[in-house]
Amino acid sequence: MRSDSIKKGISRAPHRSLLYATGVSPKVIDRPFIGIASSFTDIVPGHIGMRDLERQIEKGIHSAGGQAFIFGVPVVCDGIAMGHNGMRYSLPSRELIADCVETMANAHQLDGLVLLTNCDKVTPAMLIAAARLNIPSIIVTAGPMLDGECKCNKLTMIKGTFEGIGRYRSGEITEEELSELELSSCPTAGSCQGMYTANTMASLTEVIGMSLPRCATASAVSSEKRRIAFESGMRAVELVKEGITPLNIITRDSLRNAIIADYALGGSTNSVLHLLAIANTAGIDLTLNDFEELSSKIKQTVKLDPSANPTMTDFHNAGGIQALLKTLYGNIPEFKDTISISGKKVSELVQNVWLDNSLIHTVDKPVTTQPGLGILHGNIAPDGAVIKISGVDESCYYFKGRARVFDCEEDSMKALENDEIKEGDVIVIRYEGPAGSPGMREMLAPTSLLVGKGLGTKAALITDGRFSGGTRGICVGHICPEGVNGGTIALLKDGDTIEIDIPNRKLNVLLSDEELENRRKNFKPKQPSINSGYLAKYSKLVKDASHGAII
Repeated sequence: MRSDSIKKGISRAPHRSLLYATGVSPKVIDRPFIGIASSFTDIVPGHIGMRDLERQIEKGIHSAGGQAFIFGVPVVCDGIAMGHNGMRYSLPSRELIADCVETMANAHQLDGLVLLTNCDKVTPAMLIAAARLNIPSIIVTAGPMLDGECKCNKLTMIKGTFEGIGRYRSGEITEEELSELELSSCPTAGSCQGMYTANTMASLTEVIGMSLPRCATASAVSSEKRRIAFESGMRAVELVKEGITPLNIITRDSLRNAIIADYALGGSTNSVLHLLAIANTAGIDLTLNDFEELSSKIKQTVKLDPSANPTMTDFHNAGGIQALLKTLYGNIPEFKDTISISGKKVSELVQNVWLDNSLIHTVDKPVTTQPGLGILHGNIAPDGAVIKISGVDESCYYFKGRARVFDCEEDSMKALENDEIKEGDVIVIRYEGPAGSPGMREMLAPTSLLVGKGLGTKAALITDGRFSGGTRGICVGHICPEGVNGGTIALLKDGDTIEIDIPNRKLNVLLSDEELENRRKNFKPKQPSINSGYLAKYSKLVKDASHGAII
């Protein structure tokens, strides 16, 4: 075992002495050392229940003959970080978390890992760390919160609060009614209730095979989640004994399965960034071309909040990820029979699985004729951009409008709040990319305000930043090259005509090449204003979104 290097032989007497100081008994010193990388914190709803899950994982490890060691990693709540400088730290935290896990696991020569995660950047960070270390590892996503409710109306965090602000500003509800909504929208521990980034990545983790069945959708406050945590602890020890590592599970086929599932689910646009980054870490040749290729073959078969009323609770009750796999495996030729951390292949996991076809449609009876996500190209995005098609009304699949250009999110919010954005406008928010922001902030606040003000089908928004999984409407993100790198988005002016063509996957400004070249002459993009600390280092090292915003 790897841990033998810190506990075997005469020369390791000092090391054993320090281990005994932690309370490890000489009777268990020879057991596999399993780290529990916990992202517990009491400021993030998705993570406040992890102390209990840590106990369950620890019990499972010890029951299977291992020795557990808990260590912590940082976590950012995108909802709390939204709309201010804190959001700049969200995407960069993915690299920070992966580095923390790598440091702890290698410095202490752990034999295996249970990676306890939930929110947006933590789950992909754990997958990146698992692929980087390639020691026996299993992921436990802590699960979604229960649905909110106010006066017999189902609520979710996005619709009850972010979109509620727009309803208040448009005069649809009072301040007292908004207060009722914010008190009722997030009733329990857990990740936010819809197919936002946290639940998208939890779902894709299960599809890839790095978590046990039903882990992605079991509620954070359920006994089922506690059992899954216990069984994951046991399985971690078995993985060490069997010599199964993440790169046996994370393969090109399993990542392409994740893309297919993502399209079927209508998941978060952030999944594109994260799957590319995971593939890069694992040394797997996966590019935007894979997303484009599969996009033409997959149609959306599940529609959840924020694009529809059903939530993760409904999805779990309808059969969850195993039920989705049952509809995909054998019906989509590109969906492969990969193996999961449970030791079972997809073909085995889908046997005798019950599903509710009223929510989880079959591939021959999809929810829409489009996939959940689309990759757009054009003179604004020669290296690609991403749109959540599942969040766009079908009447808006083609949209042409006049540009309203802003150099940061805050300026666009002022225009929205002052009713300066009108029907037919295309809000352009630039210098919000990975390097330019720095940190590639999410634009949930302006997109939610658009919807709340009734402009969700009447105006559009494009950005070199990114969106929350809770975003809906005509919103295009991840535009590459980004503004700070001289991308076309930096050349746009108020009044330019912008064309968003989802069926043909196009994003263009209706200007001639000559006009764009004239604008580019003597043009100097705005540079990041942050020049010290972690974000300054990140800005200098990060690649663009089309490469997963990797370091």
